[in-house]
This record gives sequence, structure tokens and C-alpha cells, in this order.
Amino acid sequence: MLSPKRVKYRKTQRGRRRGKSFRGAIVTFGSFGLKALENAWITNRQIEAARIAINRFLKRDGKVWIRIFPDKPYTKKPAETRQGSGKGSPEGWVAVVRPGKIMFEVDGVPRKSAEEALRLASHKLPIKTKFVSRIDLV
Repeated sequence: MLSPKRVKYRKTQRGRRRGKSFRGAIVTFGSFGLKALENAWITNRQIEAARIAINRFLKRDGKVWIRIFPDKPYTKKPAETRQGSGKGSPEGWVAVVRPGKIMFEVDGVPRKSAEEALRLASHKLPIKTKFVSRIDLV
């Protein structure tokens, strides 16, 4: 599972999910990418499921880059707990994704297979996504 080895603070505030992604909005490493079209918190399990879907389809051909990392802890209060009594304990890790962010990149495979692999990965994610290629962006 993806999670940071160390963090400065155990619990973070929720923050805002508004606006567009300025960094990481261009296909940099590979030839094809999967771009987010919505704001979301993507959990470490969802990232892992998408990665496995891509690798299963490509059968170790080409190279895959994961451009998002779940570095934000989210907390949850136990069930049937009254309000007050502080913030809940850390439950898992999420990556904050804004529209325009390239989440996965693929290279070394034909366009058709990259499209299919990233389509399968998009079904594992809770947001709308778009297949992009480096050629289209230039």
C-alpha cells in the first residue's frame, strides 16, 4: 500500500478542493496519460487498484508512472461516538486531485493498448477522467 514513511503532523485539516491543477497538468514522462476532470480525494487503495489494472492489461510491456501520491491523512471517528471529544484517529491516506492533473502515464506501448489500459484504470477511480497523449498537447 502507498503511504508516507513519515509526516510532520499526524492529523491535517481538510483543506479546499476548489480550483484547477497548475502543477502536473502536462504529460511529462510517458507518451500517454490519464487526466482528472474533477476534484477528488483519491485513496491509496484506489491508486493501487488502478495501477494493478494497468499492469495486468499491459502484461509488463512498456513503463507506467504514477504521478499522484497519497500524502494527506484523513481521520474518522468511531461509530456511535457522541460529538465533541476531539478529532478522530487517522484512518487512511488520500491524494488531493484537482481538474487537469495527470494521474498515470504510460510509454512503450501502442496507442490502442495504452487507451484500453488507462480506460480500465479509470473504472477504479471515483472521478471522470480523460485519455490524453503528448502529441495532442503539443
